[in-house]
Amino acid sequence: MTNPVLPESFRALRMVKDDAGVRPEFQVLPTSALPEADTLIRVHFSSLNYKDGLAVGGRPGILKTYPMTPGIDLVGEVLTCATAAFKPGDIVIATGWGLGERHDGGFAELARVNAEHLVPLPAGRTTEWAMSVGTAGLTAMLALMALEDHGVKPDQGEVLVTGAAGGVGSTAVSLLATAGFNVTASTGRPDEAEYLRHLGAGQIIHRDELTALKRPLEKERWAGVIDNVGSTTLAAALASTRTHGTVAACGNAGGVDLPATVFPFILRGVTLAGIDSNTCPSARRKLAWQRLSADLPEGKLDTVTHVHALDDVPDLAQQILAGHVRGRTVIRVKD
Repeated sequence: MTNPVLPESFRALRMVKDDAGVRPEFQVLPTSALPEADTLIRVHFSSLNYKDGLAVGGRPGILKTYPMTPGIDLVGEVLTCATAAFKPGDIVIATGWGLGERHDGGFAELARVNAEHLVPLPAGRTTEWAMSVGTAGLTAMLALMALEDHGVKPDQGEVLVTGAAGGVGSTAVSLLATAGFNVTASTGRPDEAEYLRHLGAGQIIHRDELTALKRPLEKERWAGVIDNVGSTTLAAALASTRTHGTVAACGNAGGVDLPATVFPFILRGVTLAGIDSNTCPSARRKLAWQRLSADLPEGKLDTVTHVHALDDVPDLAQQILAGHVRGRTVIRVKD
């Protein structure tokens, strides 16, 4: 195929820092301003995650330098690739590896990423679907795979998902239900009960029901847990997980502390599995995307996915930080 004409400039949402503080600013930049990497991508879609909300909201600790283009996910068309991994026209997904944190991310019309950090778009799937899944869906699948790796099976009892109305939680509920698990969804938003049942949750509990559990060991209930909250919620989940059950920890929406004891581990043999989608090895990352394509029901995320323009990101960032965003938010970068 004929190599595409390379653009000389592109539009991006930049986070800038000066004497007035940190703020988002739309800029038109020369293509030469992109970071060094071997693959140039025309971005079609990105997505808005909680971490993106923190970055665009100017919260400290997310962006490692300024100016920076946030956006920890992207999908788009390869324009050039200096390795043999991809050819012009290939559609690829980029998540993690510091994208949108340590180097410029998906909230821009162009991106440069190393080929070893890219995953081909699964056959038969659209670029919009890829970002309706995004890092949140990848994290949910990695958590499910961790439960499976440690022997958690559908016939062993309830599996708990905390922070169930968020991006990771929503996909986790759907994936677990599709795999045949009896899913209990925990949320602080009771008005989301119908939404969570639509995704496949069999039971809904308020998050206060978990945080009320204070003893080092509680009554055994969960065969497995996917926790997006951390802090006292994770501690309570550990204390109420069944003997030889597994808890996959993948979020800290409720805090970074863990006020727990060693008793669940040494008296019940509970496994605490950490989920890191950022530096997940490429082979497992590709397997997870293949599983997502095969196991996530066609159209399942359609009703929980909302598509917005790049211009909407600053306002959406404030909404996600305020807890007013549910499901998945896809950002259309290419008009």
